[in-house]
Amino acid sequence: MFELIISDSPWIIYGLIPILIFLARIVDVSIGTVRIVYLIRGQKALAALLGFFESIIWLIAVVQILQNITNPLYYITFAGGFAAGNYAGLYIEEKLAVGNSILRIITHREGSDLVEKLNDAGFGVTHVDAHGRSSEVKIIYSVVKRDDLKKVLKIVKEANPKAFYTIEDIQYVREGIYSPQHYQISDGFLNWLRIQKKK
Repeated sequence: MFELIISDSPWIIYGLIPILIFLARIVDVSIGTVRIVYLIRGQKALAALLGFFESIIWLIAVVQILQNITNPLYYITFAGGFAAGNYAGLYIEEKLAVGNSILRIITHREGSDLVEKLNDAGFGVTHVDAHGRSSEVKIIYSVVKRDDLKKVLKIVKEANPKAFYTIEDIQYVREGIYSPQHYQISDGFLNWLRIQKKK
């Protein structure tokens, strides 16, 4: 039935199906990007679920290619969807901001003011004195939630605009000090658990 409709409808062959292939590739590649992020961070169950849907969508797109293997338009939309899916996947991953990052700051001037501002904002900080090429420096470390990075970097740029810093993603964190908003979330959850126990 489906093949008959396609064979008798040029607007479907050259319009609807290529668009669907393009969109399917965007969705499956985006899911694949997010799946890898969750896999790296040890969330195996969620990664497996995303992998299931990624494979199904990919198969649907490939079946259409195989049924119309002589149509070059399908190849172009398949490849174009893959390219667009990479961009979309990275954008989604950035917005999700899953996990934690370590921020390493090297300041050539006294870094006490920056350390104090980070502490006041509720971020845990470890700092050590070190030797740079031409002067004494202070190295400041802080493990932060990825969705707090913009807030932390704003503090860094305001307190020490010329500070050198690097950011690295980390897989696991055991304990630590995070910003007040994360404390509020966890405290609220703990209070809810206590109420449930009393019941």
